[in-house]
Amino acid sequence: MTGSPSKFEIDDDYVKSKIPPRKRDSHKGMNGVVCIVGGGRTYHGAPFLCAMGAARSGVDLVYLAVPAQVAVPIRSLSPDLIVFPLPDSKLTRGNANRLAGWLLEVNCIGIGPGLGPQNPNELKHALATLSAKCQTLVVDADALRPVILEAPQEQKAKMVVTPHAKEFERLFGVALPETLDERVAAVKKAAGEHGVVVLLKGPTDVISDGDKVGLNNTHSPAMTVGGTGDVLTGVTSGLASKGMGRFEAACCAAYVNGLAGAEAAKELGLHIVASDVVGCIPKAMKRFDRIE
Repeated sequence: MTGSPSKFEIDDDYVKSKIPPRKRDSHKGMNGVVCIVGGGRTYHGAPFLCAMGAARSGVDLVYLAVPAQVAVPIRSLSPDLIVFPLPDSKLTRGNANRLAGWLLEVNCIGIGPGLGPQNPNELKHALATLSAKCQTLVVDADALRPVILEAPQEQKAKMVVTPHAKEFERLFGVALPETLDERVAAVKKAAGEHGVVVLLKGPTDVISDGDKVGLNNTHSPAMTVGGTGDVLTGVTSGLASKGMGRFEAACCAAYVNGLAGAEAAKELGLHIVASDVVGCIPKAMKRFDRIE
């Protein structure tokens, strides 16, 4: 970690100090259980990529809740996910209530990839219902709407939001400056005012809890391909499920996702797809593996 305690650049030493070791006698469930909620009529790849990002982060179980109409195609993509088919194509109260009833203990829920536009009141209710089922709630993509900031503070205290620049402006209602220093100030202010952890995706990722700011520069220009942000949401959810703090999980996830993207680009040049990034997550994370 380089820089001051309140603002620093994330590096190998920081990530190594934050990702917990795996216990030698651990059993299924001790290393993280994640549920990803997303998908819709148009998008089935986004929630799948997100779920695989979580799976490759080293968690024990990943549940994936998607509309029933895309559940079968997603199931055919991987046997490693437990897929819940939701009866409605939108994230309705009924869907949220059914999912909450199905879920056993989960450490983190990631919500948003591929959802499409939602009814604001239904979205607010769904996040409240699902937040009660987990310790951390990672919110991305179409779930990043101003209404989620109306949640009680105890719900926002569980929340990590992962916007790109346009989503940041939509969520917080402020224009995002161009310079890095100004972006750092804007992200820190938004996080502090609302009590959430913000992971702003960009050429330099800016992560803040309103106090500390982490900067990540592990990227490749090849990562502009669609889906890499969904993978990041999955990795964030996976690391958060391991008992890390929200801020630390977001910082480490940004670093790992960038390393994986750079590794994929090293092999394939400017021709990668998001699933290539998923495939390189183990290579990026293996250096941080510890067994105690």
